[in-house]
Amino acid sequence: MDYEIQPAEVQRLRDSGAQFTFVDCRDAWEYQAAHIPDTLHIPMQDIPARIQELDPDEHIVVICHRGVRSLNVTAWLRQQGYEKTQSVAGGIDRWSRTVDPTIPIY
Repeated sequence: MDYEIQPAEVQRLRDSGAQFTFVDCRDAWEYQAAHIPDTLHIPMQDIPARIQELDPDEHIVVICHRGVRSLNVTAWLRQQGYEKTQSVAGGIDRWSRTVDPTIPIY
Protein backbone atom coordinates (compact mmCIF):
# COMPACT_ATOMS: atom_id res chain seq x y z
CA MET A 1 0.00 0.00 0.00
CA ASP A 2 1.41 3.37 -1.01
CA TYR A 3 2.22 5.91 1.68
CA GLU A 4 0.15 8.54 -0.14
CA ILE A 5 -3.36 8.55 -1.55
CA GLN A 6 -4.83 11.20 -3.86
CA PRO A 7 -7.78 13.29 -2.62
CA ALA A 8 -10.04 12.04 -5.44
CA GLU A 9 -9.35 8.43 -4.41
CA VAL A 10 -10.31 9.22 -0.79
CA GLN A 11 -13.54 10.76 -2.03
CA ARG A 12 -14.23 7.61 -4.08
CA LEU A 13 -13.75 5.56 -0.89
CA ARG A 14 -16.17 7.83 0.95
CA ASP A 15 -18.72 7.68 -1.86
CA SER A 16 -18.52 3.88 -2.00
CA GLY A 17 -19.14 3.52 1.73
CA ALA A 18 -15.75 1.87 2.28
CA GLN A 19 -14.81 1.46 5.93
CA PHE A 20 -11.82 3.58 6.96
CA THR A 21 -10.82 6.10 9.61
CA PHE A 22 -10.21 9.63 8.30
CA VAL A 23 -7.88 11.48 10.69
CA ASP A 24 -7.21 15.23 10.51
CA CYS A 25 -3.88 15.87 12.25
CA ARG A 26 -3.85 19.67 12.00
CA ASP A 27 -3.90 22.10 14.93
CA ALA A 28 -7.25 23.12 16.46
CA TRP A 29 -7.28 26.57 14.83
CA GLU A 30 -6.72 25.01 11.40
CA TYR A 31 -9.48 22.47 11.96
CA GLN A 32 -11.84 25.29 12.97
CA ALA A 33 -10.91 27.29 9.86
CA ALA A 34 -11.60 24.42 7.47
CA HIS A 35 -12.31 20.73 7.84
CA ILE A 36 -13.90 17.83 6.03
CA PRO A 37 -17.07 16.49 7.68
CA ASP A 38 -16.82 13.14 9.49
CA THR A 39 -13.09 13.33 10.13
CA LEU A 40 -11.54 12.42 13.47
CA HIS A 41 -9.54 15.41 14.71
CA ILE A 42 -6.34 14.31 16.47
CA PRO A 43 -3.62 17.00 16.34
CA MET A 44 -0.25 15.61 15.27
CA GLN A 45 1.32 16.09 18.71
CA ASP A 46 -1.56 14.15 20.34
CA ILE A 47 -1.33 11.06 18.11
CA PRO A 48 0.99 9.08 20.45
CA ALA A 49 -1.26 9.70 23.48
CA ARG A 50 -4.45 8.92 21.54
CA ILE A 51 -3.20 6.01 19.41
CA GLN A 52 -5.65 3.66 21.18
CA GLU A 53 -8.46 5.47 19.32
CA LEU A 54 -7.14 3.97 16.09
CA ASP A 55 -7.54 0.36 14.95
CA PRO A 56 -4.29 -1.12 13.58
CA ASP A 57 -6.30 -3.47 11.36
CA GLU A 58 -8.34 -0.71 9.73
CA HIS A 59 -7.44 1.50 6.77
CA ILE A 60 -6.45 4.91 8.19
CA VAL A 61 -6.24 8.01 6.02
CA VAL A 62 -4.46 11.05 7.50
CA ILE A 63 -4.82 14.63 6.27
CA CYS A 64 -3.13 17.91 7.19
CA HIS A 65 -2.74 21.27 5.44
CA ARG A 66 -0.44 20.37 2.53
CA GLY A 67 0.56 16.76 3.18
CA VAL A 68 3.82 17.07 5.13
CA ARG A 69 2.57 16.45 8.68
CA SER A 70 0.18 13.73 7.56
CA LEU A 71 3.04 11.94 5.80
CA ASN A 72 5.08 12.11 9.03
CA VAL A 73 2.12 10.76 11.01
CA THR A 74 1.62 8.01 8.42
CA ALA A 75 5.28 6.96 8.66
CA TRP A 76 5.14 6.96 12.48
CA LEU A 77 1.89 4.96 12.59
CA ARG A 78 3.30 2.41 10.16
CA GLN A 79 6.32 2.00 12.47
CA GLN A 80 3.83 1.24 15.27
CA GLY A 81 2.23 -1.53 13.19
CA TYR A 82 -0.58 0.46 11.55
CA GLU A 83 0.35 -0.81 8.10
CA LYS A 84 -2.83 0.32 6.31
CA THR A 85 -2.19 4.02 6.95
CA GLN A 86 -1.99 6.55 4.10
CA SER A 87 -1.46 10.30 3.84
CA VAL A 88 -3.62 12.49 1.61
CA ALA A 89 -1.26 13.92 -1.01
CA GLY A 90 -1.43 17.72 -1.00
CA GLY A 91 -3.55 17.80 2.16
CA ILE A 92 -6.75 19.74 2.65
CA ASP A 93 -5.34 22.44 0.38
CA ARG A 94 -5.45 20.06 -2.61
CA TRP A 95 -8.74 18.58 -1.37
CA SER A 96 -10.32 22.07 -1.52
CA ARG A 97 -8.95 22.67 -5.00
CA THR A 98 -9.80 19.27 -6.54
CA VAL A 99 -12.60 17.59 -4.57
CA ASP A 100 -14.68 20.06 -2.57
CA PRO A 101 -14.37 23.79 -3.34
CA THR A 102 -16.73 24.59 -0.44
CA ILE A 103 -13.89 23.78 1.99
CA PRO A 104 -12.09 27.11 2.62
CA ILE A 105 -8.49 27.50 1.46
CA TYR A 106 -6.26 29.17 4.00
